[in-house]
Amino acid sequence: MRATRLTYKHKYSYKTLWFGLAGTLLVIAGSILFGYAQAQKQEAEKMNPTKPVPSDIELQQKLTKDQYKVTRQCGTETPFHNAYWDNHKPGIYVDLITGEPLFSSLDKFDSGTGWPSFTKPIKSANVTEKRDTSYGMERTEVRGKSSDSHLGHLFDDGPAPTGQRFCINSAALLFIPAEKLKEEGYGEYASLFQPQPPQQQQPQQKPK
Repeated sequence: MRATRLTYKHKYSYKTLWFGLAGTLLVIAGSILFGYAQAQKQEAEKMNPTKPVPSDIELQQKLTKDQYKVTRQCGTETPFHNAYWDNHKPGIYVDLITGEPLFSSLDKFDSGTGWPSFTKPIKSANVTEKRDTSYGMERTEVRGKSSDSHLGHLFDDGPAPTGQRFCINSAALLFIPAEKLKEEGYGEYASLFQPQPPQQQQPQQKPK
């Protein structure tokens, strides 16, 4: 009887062990699959940089006082005391709220005004222009197309080739360095900052 009972206990112990191992493997597999799904979700979000516009309450919570004042109340930040007025790194500037690409460092120039200045947008369809008669002045306001954020103003005293100066507030922008464009979901713009192959000059023909 004792031998029979011992054998029964061993069989029971083996079954318990196998069930325990199976349960542990299921938990591990579930954790791996969940982690993979989350990673895929984050990657998809990165590859879709244009984000929906949060509610005004959310923006008040997420943005700094200056960012909210500029983008939602048409404010103007202090010249020479903002994030990007003297930024000379290669990359693109995107809408702070939606992530929509707005300007490129290739079109940025030193206007001497103390604000980031560009000769043109990276895509003209990504910004809108609006007549602004505030403070007794006649100006052209520049706004983000998808976010409807106030970005700055457009003037006609810029350098060639456009003759335009997009005077933009740093508080409305987020800078994406060239080396992180693919990582952040803006891979289509990476080629703008890659070295271009030298153009071969055609040999000049001597006059006969």
